[in-house]
Amino acid sequence: MDEQLFRLSPAGAPRTTVLFVPPLFEEANRTRRTLVLAMRALAAQGFAALLPDLPGQNESLVPLIEADLERWRSALAEIARDVDGPLIVASLRGGCLIDHGAAADAWWRLAPASGASLLRTLLRARVSADREAGIASSIEGLQTAAASEALLLAGNRLSPAMVAQLGAAEVQAVEPLRTVTPGGGEGQIAGTPLWLRAEPGEDAAMARAIAADLALWSRSCGVI
Repeated sequence: MDEQLFRLSPAGAPRTTVLFVPPLFEEANRTRRTLVLAMRALAAQGFAALLPDLPGQNESLVPLIEADLERWRSALAEIARDVDGPLIVASLRGGCLIDHGAAADAWWRLAPASGASLLRTLLRARVSADREAGIASSIEGLQTAAASEALLLAGNRLSPAMVAQLGAAEVQAVEPLRTVTPGGGEGQIAGTPLWLRAEPGEDAAMARAIAADLALWSRSCGVI
């Protein structure tokens, strides 16, 4: 993979490596700072942590219109193959749609989202922006157009292949797996759903909770 790969390592040999799969599109920007904080917390506990730029995302030189879910799955699988030692794949939101192709010892997912729900959010944002600009559009009309042309959705120019794959994508079964959601109590992570914020931010408490839960999960599922 030629994309940028942010890595944090512990002082000594890592106990295991955590490969973070960020949310997709603008949600990735809203959560990145918190993920980096979680990576630092994991490094302090003896874990290596990786955060890749998917093709077409963040600092990638690939135009987003050339990317689709299959390309993202392949990119993650390639990263996973290059990891020595035990590997946990930790995915957030739409990242959970593309994590199952990676050869890992365990998977950890935060608030998995279906492709259809992500696509609906993008389409609604486009219809809302069109309305403010005095342009008449509809979700149905945009979906029809997406079959043959690229669509600009919330600042993302998506190919027909990407739109079609998103509309049909579901989170796939993997094991061993832990799934958590934001909140308090069993199966929940302290913090707020950062992907719903209007602007990028950070949640230090959530970052610490993510790191702590991953460390505990790695022991309970036998990775370390």
